[in-house]
Amino acid sequence: MNNKEVKSVTECPLKKHDTKSFVLALLLGVFIGLAVIVPGVSGSTVAIMFGMYAALLYAIGNIFNDFRRCLLYLIPIGIGAAVGFLGGFLVIQKIFGKYMFTVVCLFAGLMIGAIPALTAEIKGERASLGRGALMGLGVLIPICVGAVSILLGSATVGEESFTAFPPYLFLLYIPLGMVVSATQIIPGLSATAILMACGQFKPILNSLHLDYILENPAVLGLYLCIGGGFLGGIVIISRIFSRIIEKRRAATFFLVVGLSLGSILSMFLNPDMWEIYTQWMAGKSPAGDLISGIILGVIGFAASFLLTKYELKRN
Repeated sequence: MNNKEVKSVTECPLKKHDTKSFVLALLLGVFIGLAVIVPGVSGSTVAIMFGMYAALLYAIGNIFNDFRRCLLYLIPIGIGAAVGFLGGFLVIQKIFGKYMFTVVCLFAGLMIGAIPALTAEIKGERASLGRGALMGLGVLIPICVGAVSILLGSATVGEESFTAFPPYLFLLYIPLGMVVSATQIIPGLSATAILMACGQFKPILNSLHLDYILENPAVLGLYLCIGGGFLGGIVIISRIFSRIIEKRRAATFFLVVGLSLGSILSMFLNPDMWEIYTQWMAGKSPAGDLISGIILGVIGFAASFLLTKYELKRN
């Protein structure tokens, strides 16, 4: 995405999908779906890397005002998000238990390789103490969220599934859905870290089984509440963030760059990763995890960096 594209995200930046943009939109959707499952993954950061952030904000924020055009643009992203969520759900249940560190290293490599796309957004902008402070604040926010998720996650480590469904829980899941929706709009924020910090990630993940749903049909009400909060929040927050970018573009992207950099660090700072570090400190050899993680991280970095440089050069 170049500077002109995001200068006014309230102007319609949508274009009819060709084959390439359709595939990129599908891939972006996959990352957005994974962002709900994989710690630290930010779908909006990937949207910036693909040059689709402004269009994504417009399509979501104006879905009711420009329904047909926005819907057509969002369809491949929605399909990809469903695939990413379901695929991530299957992976995290069957693979992440053994290879969490390695997979996180792969995604970290992908994010690091995309840094030139982020810094391109502030290239040529005047640096100042205020903008530097915004970037520093952006770096700290995801790290603090990750640290809080570890502290609160250790306090709720025994809550592996829902054992009761009090009325207040349904009410709390509506604003929780809105908070999760913000992670899909504001780069650098992780839905997984937010859910972990609230002690709700594992209960939600462990409830996604047909047997459990049949035994506890009340959980469907929780899904509806968090889903409704998510849909309402993502439209409202995308509109607000669009206006902020339009009025304070440079300052906002200094914050966004910081958030995205901080999110890379926060991928290694969550309860699941902390559990791995605890096992290492208890005597388990980290050699296998470190070697495989470094290899996949380098592969992810190389693929992402080459794609990002190509897109920047083409734009």
